[in-house]
Amino acid sequence: MLSPTFVIDGIYKSMEGPKASRYIQLENSEKLLWITGFDVKALDATTNDALPNDYICHMNVDLNDAQYYSYWQLNDRIGMQYPRMTSLSHGLEHFDFPKGYGVPIIGKDFLFITTQTLNHNQPKIFKKVKHEVGVKYEAYNKSQKPLMTRTVYIQLPFDKNDPFKGPLDTASNQCIPVETKNHTYCDKAGNMLSGHWVIPKGTRTYRSSIQEQLQIKDSLRLHFSAPHVHPFATSISIYDKTTDKTIFTCNVKNYKNRIGLEKIETFSSEKGIWLYGNHEYELVMTCNNTSKTEQDMMGSMFLFFYDKELDEKIQNKL
Repeated sequence: MLSPTFVIDGIYKSMEGPKASRYIQLENSEKLLWITGFDVKALDATTNDALPNDYICHMNVDLNDAQYYSYWQLNDRIGMQYPRMTSLSHGLEHFDFPKGYGVPIIGKDFLFITTQTLNHNQPKIFKKVKHEVGVKYEAYNKSQKPLMTRTVYIQLPFDKNDPFKGPLDTASNQCIPVETKNHTYCDKAGNMLSGHWVIPKGTRTYRSSIQEQLQIKDSLRLHFSAPHVHPFATSISIYDKTTDKTIFTCNVKNYKNRIGLEKIETFSSEKGIWLYGNHEYELVMTCNNTSKTEQDMMGSMFLFFYDKELDEKIQNKL
């Protein structure tokens, strides 16, 4: 899929650049297909030459969850979480699921693809850019195992009466939100939380509970994780508070000569690791703001678990 042409004419930090969305179908058929990976590239809109990934902010893939789950008679899942399958971003422009695993989809079902531009480092610029999105898939051969997505993200409390007052106590878990309209949530106790916050200069660690986001009833086996973070993040982990152990860590490599992410590690395992409903889990992120000013930050993961219930539905249906 090729995006429309985007004009980059100044600095666009994360989530600020021109963006566009399109629907795609993998095939115009009723075939059961298996999505095995994604990639996104930046191209010069005039010459089609490859450009640095510095012009890629996001590539989001959303499902029509009502259509998707009703087909498999899993209606209790509809509307239970935001219907985003996954996201690629600067530093993680491609990934493949572990061998033998993927996301099942009917060929004619629509995927909603959104791409957004980025430019952290060139204030004087006029460049026309397109994004080329690739979806890797294969025919179902009765051996692949289905994955389902759960999105987890750091949410930090802030003062709803004076949200932008600082500095904050470094020992507190509070934040100053970037703004209070988007990525703002309210917990059961009425506290305001932000998923998009300001980080000061220097090193910091941020953490929050992901219990409600995981929605684990008994246990789930995790096979893949695709993190999303902003520049100056250095790692993101899932931590088991019950056992006092880090489940896994994805390290983040920043460019040394400019603002941006060179590489975000993923977690990938054919064997998988078990997460349990009676354990308490946190998402933990470390940051090192080496710039001269405050920066914006987010921390999230797209977690892919083996979907036993859907596997049984597929076997019975076919």
